[in-house]
Amino acid sequence: MLVTLALACTCLLGPPKVPGATDTLTEREGASVSTNLPGDSLSERGSWNFNDLGGWIWAPEILDRQTCRFWNAIEIPPGRISRARLRITADNEYILFLDGHELGRDAEWRHLYEYDLTPLLSPGRHVLAVRAYNSVKEAGLALGLSIRMEDGRLIRVKSDSTWRLVPDGVKNWEEISSPSSEWRSARVIAPFGGQPWGKPGAINLVPPLQRIVIPFWQTDWFHLTVLALMGVLAVVSFRLMTQLALRTKEKELLQRERARIARDIHDDLGLHVTQLVLQGEVAQSELPPGSKTRGQFEHMCEDAREALRAMDEILWAINPRRDTFREFVTYVCGYAQKFLKHTPIQCVLDVEPEITSAAFDLPLRRNLLLAVKEALNNVARHSQATELHLKIRWQGHGLVVTLEDNGRGFDPDRASTERNGLTNMAQRMSEVGGNFRVSSQPGKGCRVELSMPLKQMRRRFWWPGREVKSSLTGAEKNQDCSRTPGDDTTSM
Repeated sequence: MLVTLALACTCLLGPPKVPGATDTLTEREGASVSTNLPGDSLSERGSWNFNDLGGWIWAPEILDRQTCRFWNAIEIPPGRISRARLRITADNEYILFLDGHELGRDAEWRHLYEYDLTPLLSPGRHVLAVRAYNSVKEAGLALGLSIRMEDGRLIRVKSDSTWRLVPDGVKNWEEISSPSSEWRSARVIAPFGGQPWGKPGAINLVPPLQRIVIPFWQTDWFHLTVLALMGVLAVVSFRLMTQLALRTKEKELLQRERARIARDIHDDLGLHVTQLVLQGEVAQSELPPGSKTRGQFEHMCEDAREALRAMDEILWAINPRRDTFREFVTYVCGYAQKFLKHTPIQCVLDVEPEITSAAFDLPLRRNLLLAVKEALNNVARHSQATELHLKIRWQGHGLVVTLEDNGRGFDPDRASTERNGLTNMAQRMSEVGGNFRVSSQPGKGCRVELSMPLKQMRRRFWWPGREVKSSLTGAEKNQDCSRTPGDDTTSM
């Protein structure tokens, strides 16, 4: 009967505790491990004893529902830290800070809480701070920090009167490196282990703390750098937009001025020159045939017609409505046919039907036109050809103009250096970023290829002013290209 009763008690109460044994339990989902210590001895856990902890400290006056802010600073000498442990407890609760960062909090004064600060400390000055709260009656804070260096040196920080009380209203007090003279010293209420608290029954081991490695993109310096770059980009973008707006406005004003000049030349100068031609022809008709004066009037009328043709070309060049690839192709084809009309050379046109209407700036189309005119002039004067093929193609990202005749040809390596035709064409194309190629053999005709890459044109002319101005200057210097007679019906 007694044996049965003993077995029943054993089942209900569990096995008896052996002195010196420990219970392990998780109080907050793995936040800490509690080790119950039998008797009153804490020294069984190693080198730690009550001498490693300071006394219970608080403000000079103890009040219900009172919050105290404790502050202290430690200086760690140069060297490697072997181990750094801190034990703390408070009646009723505490929040522990290191260099402004919260390490942990709890509210059980019967337990000690142990923190491993080894990975968080380094040589230099550190700020240790505690915010403690008392709900009612007795109040106190007790802690001890032990830092052991690899060379054997030992640094201890205890709760004593060296701790300062930080008044309410001080911002970021947990990380202030030097105390204010207005901060009062803490008061030691009782030694650790004294009444009314006695000795703690357990040490809660807080899981090891690791220094938080902040990614560089989350650091303040990175944010400041990004903000600075954004500011620079905003300023540069604003400046570019302003320049672009000014450039657009200047281009608009330039086009208006070009259109006005074209109208004035056509309506005023063109009218007067035409009247001179008509008056000369009337005067010529009234003179007897074969007279010397009649011949002079005839030469005068021919010079006036030549002036009209030159004026037509100038009007075509400056008219902003002609600043397209399609207008350029139309003009070149018409010019070639009129130029070869009174020669034995038949002009065969081979033009791609789908020519873009994209913008073709004045410096580009003028230099390309002058190069085409130079090539036509060379064919008419030197080739002795009967047929000329004029091909205009849109290849890749550029316009290609090819002139190929069936004349007598020549050897490019032995061409006369006194003639500037080939040199002029190469120079005109080079000025605007184009390409010039000539291939010929004696008795096998000649082929001239002029190409204008669109990508290169955009690269050279998109920035305000500089390259356009240089190309215009180069074009003005090379206006000595020979003009060939034709009629005055060119579209303006």
